[in-house]
Amino acid sequence: MARLGRIAGGAIALAVASALAAPAVLAADQYAKTELGDLIAGAPELVVAGERLNLELLRRFYARHGFAPVWPTRQSQANSLTNAVLRAGEHGLAPERFHANLLRSPATLPPMQRELLLSDAFLSYADALARGVMPIQRRRDDETLTPEPVDVAAALDSAIASPDPAAAIEALAPRTPTYRLLREALQSFRVGTPAGGMSASAPLRQIGVNLERERWLPRRLPADRVWVNVADERLVAYRDNRPVFSTRVIVGRDERRNQSPEFQATITAIWFNPPWNVPKDIATNEILPKAAQDPSYLARRRMIMLPDGGVQQLAGPNSGLGQLMVEMNNRFEVYLHDTPSKDLFSRTDRRISHGCIRVENARELAALLMRQPTDRINQAIAMGGTTRGELPQSVPVFVVYETAFADVDGRLQFRPDVYGRDAEIGQHLNPERRPLAERDAHTQRGG
Repeated sequence: MARLGRIAGGAIALAVASALAAPAVLAADQYAKTELGDLIAGAPELVVAGERLNLELLRRFYARHGFAPVWPTRQSQANSLTNAVLRAGEHGLAPERFHANLLRSPATLPPMQRELLLSDAFLSYADALARGVMPIQRRRDDETLTPEPVDVAAALDSAIASPDPAAAIEALAPRTPTYRLLREALQSFRVGTPAGGMSASAPLRQIGVNLERERWLPRRLPADRVWVNVADERLVAYRDNRPVFSTRVIVGRDERRNQSPEFQATITAIWFNPPWNVPKDIATNEILPKAAQDPSYLARRRMIMLPDGGVQQLAGPNSGLGQLMVEMNNRFEVYLHDTPSKDLFSRTDRRISHGCIRVENARELAALLMRQPTDRINQAIAMGGTTRGELPQSVPVFVVYETAFADVDGRLQFRPDVYGRDAEIGQHLNPERRPLAERDAHTQRGG
């Protein structure tokens, strides 16, 4: 159904660019009076051998070390972390994004440049594993999933102090079944793949994009959750991290303005026999023009005009929301709900809504969420009035768009990129198309 309205230097030199100085985390007088501190404090931008460094992350990291060099006395840790960066391809990340070409021969660099290059490579790699390569500021407005904030400077320090620095950095990556399967598939697809053929392989690109999507998720997914994969047009409910319910859903159309967004919300209640307050854009663009041509249009659909000029469809078995709606407040006004048009679930293409998600077995889902027998749900609907039933415990819901994922049986599945979102993410994963250190201080997500 439609979205819902309200209800009740040189080749090997350190270069200082002439760009505008980015705001520093520390005031100028807080930098230690060291060569490294003076360099970081005064530089609006740092470039080593033509590769731009992430000045903001470097400032955070060296503030923890009094702006003194770190790696001359930690050669074994540097070697371990360098090897981890050079294996970034195992996560669908190009090592070249993290200065791999220079890391293979760091001795060619002067000491201070080598110091900064190593730190930048390790910090940027940790950041990519922890939160993804594509900054949230560069994503679409309806791609809003984000993991918990991570202080990658502190994470790098923890890695340095651990017995296995590489393993500590790798631990920042997701550990979901989908991430594990995608990594395994990545290795399998590479076997026999001709040199230079990886970027041309559609499955490899799809795997890499969905590894990135997994990095946008919380590292510890709630044990009880509802999971809607728009690309799969299916909903799965989990209890104690085990799938206990699965059903088909109808999702948004392919046109961008009607696509179902990617977001996380919290399910707090179930509305029985809900009226539908038609979103203003749908009323303006679709309902009111038809009503202007046909005076009986609103009455035949049990719609009324509200005092504020809005349109409401009265509750009933033929309401666009069906006989129940899942309350999950979010800025997109997208909800899970029932529908009277049960025949539509037999369609292969179920991308026909304005963005909301119609659930085939909505009563069974409501019973699961309410922790009640389905008969109780039927009774609440049979009473006829609009009522709201609070969940005994709120349940998080994730609406995702995964074109490669692990199904409930642990098998890797692929789906077509019907919304055309994979290519946008893929451009940010490809170092030939994006600058190596694209996160400058004013687009850097907080640690």
